[in-house]
Amino acid sequence: MSLVEYRRKREFSKTREPATGRSAGTKRAIFVVQLHHASRRHYDFRLQVGGVLKSWAVPKGPSFDPAVKRMAVEVEDHPLTYAGFEGDIPKGQYGGGHVARFDAGYWSTDGDAQAQLAKGHLRFELFGDKLKGGWHLVRSSKPGRQVQWLLFKDKDGYAGTLEADDLLGDVTAAPAADIKRAGAGKPAKVQRTTPPGAAKRRRKRDWSKRALQLSGAKPLRFHGGYFAPQLARLGDAPPAGDDWLHELKWDGYRLLVAVADGKARLYSRNALDWSPKLPEIVAAIEALKLGDAALDGELIAGSGTKADFNLLQATLSGEKNAGLSLVLFDLLHVDGVDVSGAPLVERKALLEAVLDAPPPHLAYSSHVLGEGERAWRLACEQGFEGIVSKRADRAHHPGRSPEWRKTKHVLADEFAVVGYSAPKGSRVGIGALLLATPEGRGWRYVGRLGSGFSDALLLQLAKQLGEGQREPTARVEVADPELRRARWVAPQLVVEANYRGIGGNGLLRQASLKAMRADKTAADLRDRDRAPASTAKTEGKTMASKKATEEVIVVTHPQRVVFPDDGIRKQQVFDYYRSMLPWLLPEIAGRPLSIVRCPQGAARPCFFQKHGGAGMQQVDSLRLREESGAEEDYLVVRDAAGLLELVQFNALEFHPWGAQAADPERADRLVLDLDPGPDVAWKEVVAAARTLRKRLQELGLASWLRTSGGKGLHVVVPLRPACAWPQAKAFAHGFAEALAASEPLKFVATASKQVRKGRIFVDYLRNSRGATSVASFSLRARTGAPVAMPIRWEELGRLKGPAQFTLRNAAARMRRLRAHPWAGIDDMQQDLSRIVDPG
Repeated sequence: MSLVEYRRKREFSKTREPATGRSAGTKRAIFVVQLHHASRRHYDFRLQVGGVLKSWAVPKGPSFDPAVKRMAVEVEDHPLTYAGFEGDIPKGQYGGGHVARFDAGYWSTDGDAQAQLAKGHLRFELFGDKLKGGWHLVRSSKPGRQVQWLLFKDKDGYAGTLEADDLLGDVTAAPAADIKRAGAGKPAKVQRTTPPGAAKRRRKRDWSKRALQLSGAKPLRFHGGYFAPQLARLGDAPPAGDDWLHELKWDGYRLLVAVADGKARLYSRNALDWSPKLPEIVAAIEALKLGDAALDGELIAGSGTKADFNLLQATLSGEKNAGLSLVLFDLLHVDGVDVSGAPLVERKALLEAVLDAPPPHLAYSSHVLGEGERAWRLACEQGFEGIVSKRADRAHHPGRSPEWRKTKHVLADEFAVVGYSAPKGSRVGIGALLLATPEGRGWRYVGRLGSGFSDALLLQLAKQLGEGQREPTARVEVADPELRRARWVAPQLVVEANYRGIGGNGLLRQASLKAMRADKTAADLRDRDRAPASTAKTEGKTMASKKATEEVIVVTHPQRVVFPDDGIRKQQVFDYYRSMLPWLLPEIAGRPLSIVRCPQGAARPCFFQKHGGAGMQQVDSLRLREESGAEEDYLVVRDAAGLLELVQFNALEFHPWGAQAADPERADRLVLDLDPGPDVAWKEVVAAARTLRKRLQELGLASWLRTSGGKGLHVVVPLRPACAWPQAKAFAHGFAEALAASEPLKFVATASKQVRKGRIFVDYLRNSRGATSVASFSLRARTGAPVAMPIRWEELGRLKGPAQFTLRNAAARMRRLRAHPWAGIDDMQQDLSRIVDPG
């Protein structure tokens, strides 16, 4: 989402509006509504989606009446810093007039916000001071100069008859007429409401009588502040016996809930007050209408599995906006009664009664008695990290206790030793081993192994590994300052390590030594009966296996029409990409990636996406710094499951960087796109490609050719070694300008369509940091389902056009070929730094 239009409309030397930038700090996704007295009075409704505020102008403002649908005109994206803007925009400037903040807060949605907007219906929740509960934005089919939407309230406990103009008493609006609307300048309050689903709790229920019936319960009013939680010890296996109850181990953040006089506060395990950042959880707890209470639970996103933890972190930092829930598993005080001395099973029964028909954002953590092994196995099969086992008959004991035990799903695999870190403190020999797994012809670093060693073994390893070298012997994809001081060795030794999953950065989590494998060498790891752990984002998936891939990815809405003019459905698109995995995956794996998603098919609005989305569990991510200085997580496909998951999420096109995720600051491929004007014949495009090849050969550069699936051809130049992006961009720009200068009647090096008539634009702009080009074998979101197809230079004369290859014939073409059309491209050694300036 670009801020180009926002900047184009404003002269920042004359207006105090922010030029650009992100809001400070790490907060959840925000919304803001501003009252704007421009030429026509209206409300500006803004939602943070990614790094910008998506914006709509709502002339009459939001209404709390679900039957009232307000027109909302889509306007340009605004920077996040605009959320704090108030004051006057000078007359004569775009939007001149007074701007005042009406309401602000956090917001969330179930699912991908961008996909919902592209589809034309965004369902969301607001957590502001005035605007609360569920809302809808639905795109109108009414034609107009600007896209129009309808904004209306959901039918929930926050619905009513209020209008935005009824709530202006505390708004710093210039015209006195606005103050009069709110009632003589007195601050207006939102009508008294309860969260959706809490209608049964309008009357307060006293739980003290039932609480006093629990064993060991005693009257004691709760102070309402932080209290110390009970913590679990890690075990190797679930405890046996009917004295134990077993719960899922939710992958989230521990939250302690303190209620005093009906008001709730939320505390982290280390006593930080999280109440301001979780208004929906506070409101849900207060909807229970407890006088005082102490509850214990886990804050989760999604279903609370291992794969949802990254979604939770991204939501709390504002990168995503998933709905959050608090899963409660213990109750220590309620309505003047201390029940912490009662057996856990009795406390949980009371908690379950309190949470009967809970409001949204609250849930009860159920359990099973006995059958710990079965509970653990089922939890792992369903994607949870494990279980927490608790003595059912014991009272609450703050701190670490053997009466609570956690059992995680521990994995084991074999890895090559590619280096070591220096010892620290009392450590002898080495600090930790550096591990790697086979990748192609080389090795990829997967993390450090530092626990499980005896002093004798550490000294023995130090002697075996020797002094090593400073240059890594494996591909490193993470920025770890410790690795700069590491010593690297050739992969020979093999270790077997236990670990607890693969992190979002592709590294082993909590690795510990299981055994040194003296019976194996590193070469043996290239011939194994299972995929190495580092190639799968979660355990148990052999992504190289077609059968396993199909089991991981389930295609929803397989009969949805994606290419309406050709009758091609989603299942056919999925089948195409699955059949092309051997060829497409090497083109995009391990590179930062943008995709074109078309939730409603290729004929309806599609959108580019470069960051991960809610619900994506197989695709990886890479944190990169953008030009603005902000850091964002970029999509990175590692394996077949990641690629096919994106297809399931309606990705039609794949556009990788010309750089590896392990080295994003250096280009290893250049792409020169021949983009013909509308009156340029195909034979002229063919001749132009041959001209480019010849000019590159004169500079000592070999090139490869690809149909774009659009109007032209791509000439691709591999670089080995890779070079810095500024150098790559300068060369591509200079080459394009030199070509245009030498043959001005055939070529232009300017993107303007006005000067492209009868000529071919040599598009060099794809060769800068963050720019992308369509991948070979990717579909294009165009009529006919064309494919970007690599071809041999010898085939160029036989091509009928740039869209000759399609979903229907591309796979058959590749099966007929004896060799890849781009055979040898990854082995070509050509150094751009040795090329004379092409200009």
